[in-house]
Amino acid sequence: MQAPGPHLLQFLNGVRTLGFLDFVGKQWREHGDVFQVRIGRRTLVFAMHPDVVERVSVSHRQNYEKLGSYDSVRKYLIGNGIVASNGELWRRQRKLMAPFYTPKGVQAYAELMIRDGARLVERWEALASKGTEVEIAEEMTNVTASIILKAMFSTETMESIHQMKDAVETMLSFVNDQMAGPTLPMWLPTSKNRKYLAAREMVHRSIRALIAERRGTDEAQWPDDLLSRLMKARDDETGQAMSESLLRDESITTFFAGHETTARTMTFAWYALATNPKVTERLHEELDRVLGGRTPTTNELRQLPYTLQVIKEVLRLYPAAPFYARDVVTADQFGDFDVPVGATVMLSPYFTHRHPQFWENPEGFDPDRWTREREDARHGHAYHPFAAGQRICIGNNFSLLESHLLLAMLAQRFTPRLRAGFAPRWSMQGTLGITNGLPMVIMPR
Repeated sequence: MQAPGPHLLQFLNGVRTLGFLDFVGKQWREHGDVFQVRIGRRTLVFAMHPDVVERVSVSHRQNYEKLGSYDSVRKYLIGNGIVASNGELWRRQRKLMAPFYTPKGVQAYAELMIRDGARLVERWEALASKGTEVEIAEEMTNVTASIILKAMFSTETMESIHQMKDAVETMLSFVNDQMAGPTLPMWLPTSKNRKYLAAREMVHRSIRALIAERRGTDEAQWPDDLLSRLMKARDDETGQAMSESLLRDESITTFFAGHETTARTMTFAWYALATNPKVTERLHEELDRVLGGRTPTTNELRQLPYTLQVIKEVLRLYPAAPFYARDVVTADQFGDFDVPVGATVMLSPYFTHRHPQFWENPEGFDPDRWTREREDARHGHAYHPFAAGQRICIGNNFSLLESHLLLAMLAQRFTPRLRAGFAPRWSMQGTLGITNGLPMVIMPR
């Protein structure tokens, strides 16, 4: 049986008038946990129930791949990077890279996270003394970009960091435009096309130069960063190293995935704290009791469980990736509904995390959902901010460590305050965002 859903004109008009997120939420309320829409020859199947997340990601994962729905990402941004690759290439790359991103592996980058966090503390101290208003998303993007570029390439100069950040964000914006609808062909010398091509050339040229520089020196002198680890990695069976194009693609993937999503999480954390004063009070109590104004060590993070609970609740209510796609390669069923070959399944952390069957007061911000007892009692796939199964985001441990450290360092000293009367306008353009920014005044505690 075919799943219900709006016809194409309803879908296009609804997205235009309500925005993608609100329109999809309206369809969920009207049609239930599985509904679909046909866009030309393409069928999108939206699925909100955690049982479907489990089916697509774990028990029937062989029926799904990352095919046409990732073409624009592959072509214009990350090539064959691990986010978009498939089959044997994905399995080999995942095996090679997984040791770098274990909870133990990411500890190697805690020191630079703390160092960049301390620089932001200094900046905010100066801003707080003047009552300066800032765009908090830009503050968070700058610090997470600096951290991932240092972790990836040992890049230290702010000029290089800003150049790479701006170029990759230009590429990402171009990809979002390509995925949103019809665009002009690349051979036309439009300003948007020229800007994208210049940004891509700058990124590719920079990475080629870094690789060449390292290959021209003794391996013993290489810095212990992610690029060196990628260059040294060898396939267990063949002894094969990554090609230069794969090193480039994985480097871009790491930067794209490693700074934007964490920046969004931290941005939304400040919004959540500014609008939930009782949560902020409990957070401050824990930070004061454990740290007493000191910079946290990684060992002390274990004594800051409520701080991590705040991060997890931010990821629940405001997941940076509100949807992710899987393409159907073998026909399947979701309950009574047929899922045909060639369809694209849209899984949604944003709406699964709001499912009233699995979340009490789903729109409320409540870090106490993340006590061990309540977490263990919950459906195993009701929460999937980093996707699920074998293709869960490889950088999830890096992101959680970074968010935990940054929130602990900044929240014990500052309480950013929203501009009076401000109301965010949430939207989705690839990632979850706020179209009118997030202006906040940095206030000392």
